[in-house]
Amino acid sequence: MRIVGSIIARMGSKRLAYKNLLPYRGKPLVLRALSHMIETKLFDEVVLSTDSELIARTCMEIEGFSLLRRPPELAEDEVPSIPVFRHLVENFPCDLHLNYNCNFPECPQEVFERAIEIASVSGEALSDPYAVWAQTDHRLRNYGNPCEISAEIFSASEVHPVDVHTMDDLLAVHRAHQDALPW
Repeated sequence: MRIVGSIIARMGSKRLAYKNLLPYRGKPLVLRALSHMIETKLFDEVVLSTDSELIARTCMEIEGFSLLRRPPELAEDEVPSIPVFRHLVENFPCDLHLNYNCNFPECPQEVFERAIEIASVSGEALSDPYAVWAQTDHRLRNYGNPCEISAEIFSASEVHPVDVHTMDDLLAVHRAHQDALPW
């Protein structure tokens, strides 16, 4: 079975400008997520889908991933993830696709493994918190309404629950995983 892992990272975050490029533990969120996916060795290919040259160039310092330019019509605020995933697997064919949401910078490999296992059987898996989402190629090609998620949801309590969308969110994840500041 061919498994493709992905990170989808737009430049246009409205709530937290340049969110995907902000540092967490010394690395931009997007670069940290890509590195983590590559290091797991679970994927036949890891792909970064982005509309941003700056995000792409920020990640060029590491090896082991492919780059996919996301077209403008798939980079708008209201575009659901499923069409973005379809675009990705059209360009990188696979039996199973797994997306890691870099807004959750603390997500152990076991969550990827569980999502792959569940999606292999049921067609689609989504962790709760929503850090990892996996689908078979068949499910993606035959998805109904992309705004109505049909995934089997599984508990992933080992994922830090904060979905980074604001500076306070990012600070909360830092505070939970780093020593207190000396002030």
